[in-house]
Amino acid sequence: MSSEPEPISEVARQALERDLAEVRARRDKVAATLRDQDTVGDRADAADELRRADDVNRLDARIEEITTRLAQAADAGPPPADAVGVGSTVTVRFADGTRQTFQIGVTPEELDRTLVTADSPLGRALMGHRAGDSVSYDAPDGPATVTVESLGRAARGG
Repeated sequence: MSSEPEPISEVARQALERDLAEVRARRDKVAATLRDQDTVGDRADAADELRRADDVNRLDARIEEITTRLAQAADAGPPPADAVGVGSTVTVRFADGTRQTFQIGVTPEELDRTLVTADSPLGRALMGHRAGDSVSYDAPDGPATVTVESLGRAARGG
């Protein structure tokens, strides 16, 4: 993937915002259990305190990661409307005539049943294509071809 900020779908943005709220709540809960530095205890208490401090640091790193991803997505703007890109919703027709609608995403955190990651064989093949284009890719069962039917919303009647 490029170093340029990538847009994300609305569903992915909402999932990241929920994740951020949950991580912040966990961080606040753990941080509230940390004692004042001047409190003296035995070694077990000190080890437990260090573990909780490490947990807070790990949660802080995750908060920063999610916040950065959301900011980058905002900077990148909406997904492209005229060609398949990260954040696009694309409906394709497979060789057997079945249709399926996917979101093109970047990270596994965004995974749902309709996500195709941009670095998967199908995702890589779809990038940059427009409605009407036929696209070949390496499927698990061998070479396959799909036709891009629409971008931005599910095709009617399929």
